[in-house]
Amino acid sequence: MIPFNKPYCSGRELGYMQEVCHSTTMSGNGQFTKLCHGFFEKRYGFRKCLLTTSGTDALEMCAMLCDLQPGDEVIVPSYTFVSTAIAFLREGAKVVFADSGAHNPNVTVEQIAPLINERTRVIVVVHYAGVACDMDAIMALAAEHHLLVVEDAAHSVDSFYKGRPLGSIGHLAAFSFHETKNINCGEGGMLVVNDERFVRRSEIIWEKGTNRAEFYRGMVNKYGWCDIGSSFLPSEFNAAFLWAQLEQLDDIQGQRRHIWERYDAGLRNHLPEGFSVAELPGYATNNYHMYYLLCPSLAARTKLMNYLKNNGVQATFHYLPLHSSKYYEERHDGRELPNCDRYADTLVRLPLYYELADDEIDKIIKLIRRM
Repeated sequence: MIPFNKPYCSGRELGYMQEVCHSTTMSGNGQFTKLCHGFFEKRYGFRKCLLTTSGTDALEMCAMLCDLQPGDEVIVPSYTFVSTAIAFLREGAKVVFADSGAHNPNVTVEQIAPLINERTRVIVVVHYAGVACDMDAIMALAAEHHLLVVEDAAHSVDSFYKGRPLGSIGHLAAFSFHETKNINCGEGGMLVVNDERFVRRSEIIWEKGTNRAEFYRGMVNKYGWCDIGSSFLPSEFNAAFLWAQLEQLDDIQGQRRHIWERYDAGLRNHLPEGFSVAELPGYATNNYHMYYLLCPSLAARTKLMNYLKNNGVQATFHYLPLHSSKYYEERHDGRELPNCDRYADTLVRLPLYYELADDEIDKIIKLIRRM
C-alpha cells in the first residue's frame, strides 16, 4: 500500500533531542525554541513568533488575544478543520460560517462582506492547501469595518501572496507542524503576531498568564500572574525536532515541488471526464502542501477512492462542512453554503510526502487515467 502520508525525518532530529537531554532546559523556551523563533522571524519577517504544542493552541491564543466579549461575532470558513472554529467558540463568540469561493476552497470577499454587521469583530481566513486567499481585498474590507484578521496558515509554511509570506499579512496567524504538514515535529504549531499591540500580551498568555518571559530577559526582577493564559509552549524536545526540519526546509520544498509537478504533468490534461485539478490564482504561490482532484460527484469520488485502495493506494478526502456538523447545525443560521458542500463531496487528496518515489507517482497517475 502506498500510504497517504509518511512524516519526514531529516536524520538530525535524534541528535538534537539528545542535546536537550544533556541541557539545563527541557521544558521549553530554551536554545532550540529560540532558534526556531529566529528562523521564522528572520526568513519571513514575522514580527513575533511563539512555538505552541499544536496549531489548535496557536489558534486558541489568537482567539484570546482578540479579547472577544459576549455577543461578538467571528466570521470563519465552513470548509476547514474544526479547530479554526472551536478556538473562537471557547472565548464565547458566535461563529458565523462563510462559504468557499467558486474556484477554490478559500473564502472570498464576496462571501465575507454580506456577513459583517455591528457585532462582527474578527475575520478568519484559511489558506487552503497553502494557496493564499486574496489578502489585499480582505484586509481592505477589514480596515473599512475596523475588524481584526486572523490567518489560519496551518497549510502555509513557505507560501506567498504577491511576494508576502502567508502568516505575515493578518494581525495574527497560526501555523501547524502536525505530522501531515510540510515540516513537522509530530504535533506542534506556532503563533505569529504581526501587530505590535499584541506582542507583550501574547508572551504572557503563552507563559500561563505570567510575565516569566520578561523575567528571563532581565526586564523585571520577579514574575507573577498578570492575565489569563495556559501552558501553550512546547518542550525543547519538540523544538529540537522542528529545528532539524527547518534546517532542511529548502530540500523538503524542492522534493515536494518535484512530486507535485510530476502529478500535474501526468494528470492536468489527462483526467477522466468530469474530473479537474486545482487552479492557482495569479497572486498566490504554491508551497506543494497537497495535490488534490475535484470529482464530478460524491459517488464518483467514492468510486475513485475505492478503486485506488483496491490497487494499493491510500487517498483521502478532506473536511466535512462545519455549518452542518452534528455539533453546530442547530446553531447555524440556516444559510446554504453550496461551494463548501461541493468541495466536501468531491475533493480527494493524493499521497504526497518526501519519500514518495517516481515509480509510485507514475503508478497513481496511470491508475487515475485508466479509470
